Amino acid sequence: MSRTLFIADLHLCTEEPAITAGFLHFLQGEARDCDALYILGDLFEAWIGDDDPNPLHSEIAAALKALPIPTFFIHGNRDFLLGKRFARASGMTLLPEEQVLNLYGHRVLIMHGDTLCTDDEGYQRFRAKVHQRWLQRLFLTLPLRIRMRIAARMRADSKQANQHKSMSIMDVNQQAVIDTMTRQKVRILIHGHTHRPAVHELVVQGESAQRVVLGAWHENGSMIQVDADGVQLIEFPF
Repeated sequence: MSRTLFIADLHLCTEEPAITAGFLHFLQGEARDCDALYILGDLFEAWIGDDDPNPLHSEIAAALKALPIPTFFIHGNRDFLLGKRFARASGMTLLPEEQVLNLYGHRVLIMHGDTLCTDDEGYQRFRAKVHQRWLQRLFLTLPLRIRMRIAARMRADSKQANQHKSMSIMDVNQQAVIDTMTRQKVRILIHGHTHRPAVHELVVQGESAQRVVLGAWHENGSMIQVDADGVQLIEFPF
């Protein structure tokens, strides 16, 4: 069966070896039985530069490189600094933050999803700052130990800030979804980021549409399968 798979929000880190093991098992099994694999951001919990010698990174790069299928990556809010060096090592193709695919007769928009959360104005201001190319280049010139400290502080600040935000604010804005799908002329949108796996039915310009959300890899794995029959959200044990 011809199919394409999508995953996101694994948040791989040395502190969660079970998730890493589950992902490696996925790469040795399900991921080999598809036409292509798309990773829609937050593959890693944090990314402070391709020069980080963390052994986990080389292990994941080698496992991805061994896949016999094309693999694609869209940056998330945790790993937006993942660069060309790691992409080459892992065999992944880096994509822009929004990408339209034509799959088995379906026109599908894929993205990480954080840009849809427009009600979270504080996060959007932060995102605009850290996505300035000059600031990213400056950060990557800093010694590795300083980058580690900055990243740890930013994660702590983000966690504290999110404790005071309502769940609705951190979810996508429905109008932002409709506007994005209208602009890209699609009726299927796949994204991650919110950690709220679901298939949402909606109407875009008078036509039926779907927004399909990937789950985070906490207790189980989460993937979306697209084939000739449509889109399916699938959860599976590690």
